[in-house]
Amino acid sequence: MKLVSFQVRTPVGTFTRIGALHNASIVDLNMAQARRLTDQGETQPRRLADAQVPATMLEFLEGGPAATDAARRAFDYAVGHGSSIAGPAGETIFYDPASVRLTAPLPNPSSLRDFIAFEEHIAATSKRRGQPIPPEWYKAPVYYKGNHRTIIGPDHELRWPLNTQKLDYELELACVIGRKGIDIAERDAVNYIAGYTIMNDFSARDIQFQEMACRLGPAKGKDFATAIGPCIVTPDDIQDLASLRMIARINGEVWSEGRFGSIHWSFSQMIEHVSRGEFLYPGDLFGSGTVGGGCGLELDRYLKPGDVVELEILPIGILRTTIAAQN
Repeated sequence: MKLVSFQVRTPVGTFTRIGALHNASIVDLNMAQARRLTDQGETQPRRLADAQVPATMLEFLEGGPAATDAARRAFDYAVGHGSSIAGPAGETIFYDPASVRLTAPLPNPSSLRDFIAFEEHIAATSKRRGQPIPPEWYKAPVYYKGNHRTIIGPDHELRWPLNTQKLDYELELACVIGRKGIDIAERDAVNYIAGYTIMNDFSARDIQFQEMACRLGPAKGKDFATAIGPCIVTPDDIQDLASLRMIARINGEVWSEGRFGSIHWSFSQMIEHVSRGEFLYPGDLFGSGTVGGGCGLELDRYLKPGDVVELEILPIGILRTTIAAQN
């Protein structure tokens, strides 16, 4: 499934709900489950649907594999009955994407960890500083903790941050944790991944390098925004992670191309490392770090006000961000 979060405006307010993409429509999974339970004769289908397939992504992920299985059954049920099917009281199940607003698929991750897992990228950035790759990089996957409160979604406008003169994009794949666990072995780690999405770890390079000269960070140089989306693709819908092509376009011009298979540290190794003596939780977000050649820093090219940044990884889609005018 391709899972999304979308906002619906109603006379009593705007609500964010979880859906799944189907052709040119979005299926409201919570409402589809309510209709399925109604047709099975349940006396309280809405209450049961809220427990089995919660209406928001973080609550859904906290439901673990059982929620995913129920959502898949609800999705198949709705699709099998066609787009005219409605909820127990006539509520909408199939939405035209033009009638709603897609948000980040996981608007409020439990935490954000971003790794530097591609050897080509750390080699290039180390070379720019006149240094070799630190030998410690080969001992364990390293990461920083980002600001999980500044997540933005697809087709979002990014306000120019912090008067930076070197605003940069970073082309990354991210995995979303779907189960709680500790001391997870690498061989079991794949079972803790709920799905994959595209990540753009926006960076103000001049500010980042100034603060990291003090041997801490990054902080302000990255914490202003991280974009993810447009959807979370469940693992069963990605046959071969290694074969995924990663492309970055600025105003339609290809700046970066890479392949996920060039990664040195796998998501399974990241999960094993992070979970040593530490719990992982549903909704934790792991960024792969930048694919080789996947940022302006490596190219000595930076973003400008008005630029349109598109990161593409199929079958996930395109994550598009417009850079707003500088204040």
